[in-house]
Amino acid sequence: MPLTITQDPTGHSPEDAKRWVQILAKYREPNLKRSLFEIAVTIGPLLAIWALAWAALSVSWALALGLALLNSLFLVRSFMIQHDCGHGAFFANRTASDWVGRTLGVLTATPYDVWRRTHSVHHATAGNLGKRGMGDVDTLTVAEYRARSAWGRLKYRMYRNPIVLFGLGPSYLFLLQNRLPVGLFHAGARYWISAMGTNLSIIVVLLTVAWFGGLAPIVLIYLPTVIGAASIGVWLFFVQHQFEETHWDQDKDWQLHEAALLGSSHYELPGVLRWFSANIGVHHVHHLYSRIPYYRLTEVLRDHRALAESQRMTIRESLRCVRFHLWDETQRRLLSFRAARELYGAI
Repeated sequence: MPLTITQDPTGHSPEDAKRWVQILAKYREPNLKRSLFEIAVTIGPLLAIWALAWAALSVSWALALGLALLNSLFLVRSFMIQHDCGHGAFFANRTASDWVGRTLGVLTATPYDVWRRTHSVHHATAGNLGKRGMGDVDTLTVAEYRARSAWGRLKYRMYRNPIVLFGLGPSYLFLLQNRLPVGLFHAGARYWISAMGTNLSIIVVLLTVAWFGGLAPIVLIYLPTVIGAASIGVWLFFVQHQFEETHWDQDKDWQLHEAALLGSSHYELPGVLRWFSANIGVHHVHHLYSRIPYYRLTEVLRDHRALAESQRMTIRESLRCVRFHLWDETQRRLLSFRAARELYGAI
């Protein structure tokens, strides 16, 4: 049974989407005390569990590994704070946002200034078929896939395999690709400084850990925490845009706010997972107005039933998203390889 998500419960049009932006503007102001509290209840437990896992190494490596994997949830939340800092949503002061984001970037293995630039490109081009390639999950149209060579099709199939997307891919992205300002090599020294400064800080941290504890804390605590968080983060990003009835248009027809509203899901998660993911599942609202702090997104859903009902997707429904691989410009939905073959013949 295909995944069904109500895209348009209130007759959203480009004009409606623009009006939503005006409505959402009143939620943009962060609360300093709340932001500081969010940092405390995220970074405090992250460091405490790290220390507990280190101590557990003398008792059981399995216990230490389990604590490290638990801590990946707090690292995801740390990344979400960094994410809000990148949007200028977490503090009213831009400088404070940037330096908190850069500091968190050492923990999340993500150079803040590099990520902020590529992520802004994602927000500015999401759903635009003519501007794919930076800050998104590679997605081909049916026609593009059929035009590829056998080797090109195989590479795309391998890339879209869940083992690669949510296993090998996140490890490569956060442990290797993030070490360089990929996509911004010629964009200026700022991005090299961001990447190299983050790398140097990570090296200092890891050498300090190795000096006091050897390789065990790195192998059994640091790496599992980062890789676990990376896989969770990539999954969240994937289901926020790669659902069956998402929204893509060619450049001439693409409209920013319409794509933001209809091309982003509302991922309904249990309360504890909403907390760890910092409400990032309210992604359609986030894309409509990225300056809203994550802790105010629930206010938007409370006050505006139309947005609360729009684009809803449960965890069970989200699992089906891994079946969808190709954008069908005729039917305006994502298809599986099998569905595309049934509709258009051999692919």
